[in-house]
Amino acid sequence: MSSMENNSGKAFDYNLFKRLIAHTRPYRTTFYGVALAAVLLSVFAVLTASFAGKIVNEAIKPNDADKLLTLTLTMLGVLLGQVISQLGFNYYANWLGQSVIKDIRVALFQKMMGFRMQYFDNSSIGVLVTRAVADMQRIGEIFSQGFFVIVADLLKMLTAAIVMLYLNWRLALLVFALLPIILYATRLFQKAMKIAFIEVRAQVSNLNSFVQERITGMKIVQLFTREEIEKEKFRKINEKHQNAWLKTVWYNSIFFPIAEIVSAIAVGLVVYFGVLQDLNSVVPDTIGTIVSFLFLIELLFRPLRQIADKFNTLQMGMVAANRVFAILDTDSRIADSGATEREQVQGEISFKDVHFGYLADEEVLHGISFDVKAGETVAIVGSTGAGKSTIINLLNRFYEINSGTISVDGVSIKEYTLSNLRSHIAVVLQDVFLFADTIANNISLKDAEVSLQQIEAAAKQIGVHEFIESLPGGYTYNVKERGTMLSSGQRQLIAFLRAYVSDPSILVLDEATSSVDTYSEQLIQKATEKITEGRTSIIIAHRLATIKKADKILVMDAGKIVETGTHKELLKKGGYYNTLYEAQFLADEVA
Repeated sequence: MSSMENNSGKAFDYNLFKRLIAHTRPYRTTFYGVALAAVLLSVFAVLTASFAGKIVNEAIKPNDADKLLTLTLTMLGVLLGQVISQLGFNYYANWLGQSVIKDIRVALFQKMMGFRMQYFDNSSIGVLVTRAVADMQRIGEIFSQGFFVIVADLLKMLTAAIVMLYLNWRLALLVFALLPIILYATRLFQKAMKIAFIEVRAQVSNLNSFVQERITGMKIVQLFTREEIEKEKFRKINEKHQNAWLKTVWYNSIFFPIAEIVSAIAVGLVVYFGVLQDLNSVVPDTIGTIVSFLFLIELLFRPLRQIADKFNTLQMGMVAANRVFAILDTDSRIADSGATEREQVQGEISFKDVHFGYLADEEVLHGISFDVKAGETVAIVGSTGAGKSTIINLLNRFYEINSGTISVDGVSIKEYTLSNLRSHIAVVLQDVFLFADTIANNISLKDAEVSLQQIEAAAKQIGVHEFIESLPGGYTYNVKERGTMLSSGQRQLIAFLRAYVSDPSILVLDEATSSVDTYSEQLIQKATEKITEGRTSIIIAHRLATIKKADKILVMDAGKIVETGTHKELLKKGGYYNTLYEAQFLADEVA
């Protein structure tokens, strides 16, 4: 747990706030401009109160029409200045907040793209989305509705207090005597709201995570008629979310009436004792002073109420910043310390005594060793959980091995830069992921160097051009989110074309034909022959009929390679492979 997480219970974390403010450095001019606007707002507000008193004492009381006009016009000028300052303050405070969260969001997304797969294995996608979207907005509100508003209000309070003392120290002390009550209430309110908002953010994350998972898995929900069960689960989660928010509403409902009562008492005391002073002539021109005090009390007590409210915003932003920075501080990257970069590799692959486990105490691969020659097609077979796909994950350095070495062209994969290593490897997975975009963009992944003409030429070479052209719009057909507009077989064909267009030195087909129809399988078989031609290929398959032509077959069981050879050699051995083949052959015969 990070230090920020440990400090999350603080009413205000200075170190966290200091780190956040550091992100305003590129916008220093705007930052100082907003600060200046905050100062001007306090000055103009106090001047308005002062001129109101002057109008009573120097114009209305002596019945001086000329003085009244002069002071009124001056006061209008002050109000105009206040309006302009408020406009600049509101706009640029928001602009600064949006600029800061834009930078932090880019940094967060870049950080997440560099995380190893293990991080995503253990993290909720819904929570990460909340961090990148909702929490970012809360951080932006620190600047637009939190920090600068609090500073402006504190300045108003300070200047109002000074002017009160200047105008009439006796009435000022009456007002100040009530401040401890509201300050104490504000302190209690802030502490309570801090805890409440931590709970709110937690429940928002839970809600987002639940909704995203159920929408993504809606087919399973409906297939197994889980609608009522999931509705009940959602109701409970939503109820917790509601209760968390209601706590904040309850604290607001208690605090703000208290603040209003104290403010009303202050007004009553000033009017009562101010009039007594005027009657007793203790202080001359007290009526005008009372009028100024009515404005100044509002400037003193209203900011206190607003500060409490804006402090809520600041706290929610700080909680959000705490969560976002916790991700930014997470050290879950694959070490990219290699310096080797090659334009081309031959494609020789070597695993030497590789041990690996996704969890520290559960090893998945137990000393795997094998070699793949350049241009060779190697198949890996075995039952589910044998460790076949793990080999591919390790070759791409999605995970770090516990011990042993993996090399490409005689060079350890750790010595390559990550981007260079992965640029030489293309993978076609069983579960193909397509973005909500056109077929052409899903194939090129918006690489400007890959033209539509190149995509069409590649599609013709592997025999999928006609299939794409048969779709509405052809290569401009939008496949929607995750490619839902295409069948699983069609998605596989797009994945094959994507791999072929990238022109890799090493091709990996991971269960690429395990869930497709017969027609798509025939197209995929033709595509497989074309794209594996002349390049190192690793084929992982349950359907043994698809790997008969492989140069070498590795048979895996329980994280170990138990047999090696060609299809014919392995059948002659009558071992584990033969058993797998016969079981599948008989199953096909029965079907």
